[in-house]
Amino acid sequence: MENTGINKTILITGAVLALLAVLLGAFGAHGLEKLVDAKSIDSFKTGVRYQMYHAIVCIILGNMNTISLKSKKRIFYFFMGGIPLFSGSIYLLTIDEALGISLSSIGFVTPLGGFLLIFGWIFFIISLVKIK
Repeated sequence: MENTGINKTILITGAVLALLAVLLGAFGAHGLEKLVDAKSIDSFKTGVRYQMYHAIVCIILGNMNTISLKSKKRIFYFFMGGIPLFSGSIYLLTIDEALGISLSSIGFVTPLGGFLLIFGWIFFIISLVKIK
């Protein structure tokens, strides 16, 4: 994929993730209060917040011309693995009670997603250090 193509993909993905974060945030603020306790709502908000942070970073990344294409792809792929595993698992673990099912067995996925996000940031920092 050429540089313009990956930039467009990163930008669109960032915008879609941001839109979903706003929608999920609204659901968390207005729809969850009758379904789950305050602690679960706080967890849900954490998932939304991290999703939004990384959506914004994707929009910034897609606009950067100082990072190599290879590095940009690596960062993007780590974020795209981390967001659904981290935030997505938090969403599911928060609403499992409301759904009447136990999803606690997927709890190990949340820290795995966190590690992917951390590695994305590490590669981002390395890429920034390499800028001449």
